[in-house]
Amino acid sequence: FIVDPRGYIITNNHVVDKADRIYVKLSTDPDGGPGDEGRPAHVVGVDKDTDIAVIKIDAKEPLPTVKLGNSDGAQVGDWVLAIGSPFNLSKTVTAGIVSAKNRTIEEGGAASQFQRFIQTDAAVNPGNSGGPLVNMAGEVIGVNTAIYTQSAGSEGVGFAMPANTVA
Repeated sequence: FIVDPRGYIITNNHVVDKADRIYVKLSTDPDGGPGDEGRPAHVVGVDKDTDIAVIKIDAKEPLPTVKLGNSDGAQVGDWVLAIGSPFNLSKTVTAGIVSAKNRTIEEGGAASQFQRFIQTDAAVNPGNSGGPLVNMAGEVIGVNTAIYTQSAGSEGVGFAMPANTVA
């Protein structure tokens, strides 16, 4: 998701980590035919501890942005939307609630100090990584990062890195 009109985008590090090339398709870009990968992007920076990356696309005109909200203000039970492209199905939105906060998903003593995820029951699947978790005010309160699953699909337990950590 775009956080700066000059084309700066926040995503997950694991989305771009081993990429040779990165392309971004905006929802306003026309659907091209074969060979139309999208707009070329480059990595500006990554933080492996939080699994966050900043990438940039070039834009001739200012791009529309989303606002990072205060993730500390989110409450268990608040409605949220998870946006992404699960299973290559672009422009997908799912709804749910914040089901827990400050959730650690690594077992044992190896948990990172940054693993204090927002847990949601909004469907998060492979391909949602790097997409925004949005509150009902339209503010991004988290970055969809991980799922807990035994079937490789959504089982109602998704995790987002809080926006306050991202900021």
